[in-house]
Amino acid sequence: MKTSKAFRTLLLYRVGATLSYQIMMVAVGWHIYEITHSVVSLGLIGLAELVPYFALALYSGHAVDHYSRKKISALASAIHILVALFLTAIALGFLAPPVPLIYTAVGFIGVARALLRPSYQALFGQIIPREELTKYTAYATASFQICVVVGPGLGGLLIGFTSLTWTYAFAALSGLISLYGVTLIQAQQEKSSNPAGQVVKSLMEGFDYVRKHEFILSTMALDMFAVLFGGAVSILPAFVSEVLHGGPEMLGILRAAPAAGSVLMGVYLARRPVLNDSGKYILLSVAGFGLSIIAFGLSTNLWICTFFLFVSGVCDSISAVIRSSILQLTTPDHMRGRISSINGIFIGSSNELGALESGLAASLLGLVPSIIFGGVATIAVVLITYKLAPHLSKLHLRDMS
Repeated sequence: MKTSKAFRTLLLYRVGATLSYQIMMVAVGWHIYEITHSVVSLGLIGLAELVPYFALALYSGHAVDHYSRKKISALASAIHILVALFLTAIALGFLAPPVPLIYTAVGFIGVARALLRPSYQALFGQIIPREELTKYTAYATASFQICVVVGPGLGGLLIGFTSLTWTYAFAALSGLISLYGVTLIQAQQEKSSNPAGQVVKSLMEGFDYVRKHEFILSTMALDMFAVLFGGAVSILPAFVSEVLHGGPEMLGILRAAPAAGSVLMGVYLARRPVLNDSGKYILLSVAGFGLSIIAFGLSTNLWICTFFLFVSGVCDSISAVIRSSILQLTTPDHMRGRISSINGIFIGSSNELGALESGLAASLLGLVPSIIFGGVATIAVVLITYKLAPHLSKLHLRDMS
């Protein structure tokens, strides 16, 4: 299959699943806050997703390297569909009590994410030729962020102009599109040298590989702590309600702003990849992300807030494209699932822990001070990484292609 056609087929799988996830999570956040009016309850959404994700992520990576990646991808899509239908039933009042059931549904979303991340990354590495990885990584990042733009915006609009019921139903439809995309994927899988039953040995092989590659380890750690402290997006429902005094439509705008910045930067990087001074750019971009979060927290105007979240997305895209390129260029095919799952433990868990940290910090420090604290902590993480991993600032992607 021609590279561009194969890439579009793979994107159909990811786009459908990502839209389903984004719409559901916006709706869940609004649904929970509408019932509880508690920022801690918003943080607990992240914890509910993290626990099953963390429990399954490593084994998922092992499974992706030893079993059919297409079947694992199909299972991830099917879970999105079933969870969305379950949430639809809750919104209709067919199931009660709503809050614990919503958290249960979020837990199954975590299961789906644990399956989706390594299966997608492994299929991506199979389908895209090595010499085109950097270009298509940027296109993939931009496409993903388009979903992150459309998903929250569409979710907010659907909640505001229809209902939570229709919002969850649309998420189920997006999951169905993802499942259809899986059926179109064509990829020959390289088998791991370890037997499928040797799970522990297989996982330790993955950890050992990450430990021996300084660039992979340092960029994973940098992004993990940056996301952990800079996760202001998770408490946007409270920020919209208490600071901007807006509704779900405003929430959709703010949720879409960082993704819009990431899309534009992703398209730019696809045409002009950062092949020189890549390490310096990743450090500067994460620092810029922290500064933009601080500026966002100090703002009280919708469009100023939107601008700084847009800038945060631009910075995040630079970091994500470079980090993903490093991961793809340094990982052999038979280990893609395990390395991706380990990366998911670093990055994925930090998203959910960041949501919990933001909720707890907001309840202890206050909403705005907690956002500013997160931005300052992100900048501190960059300085620490620069000190502990001096070779990262000298990295050039052109030397790895």
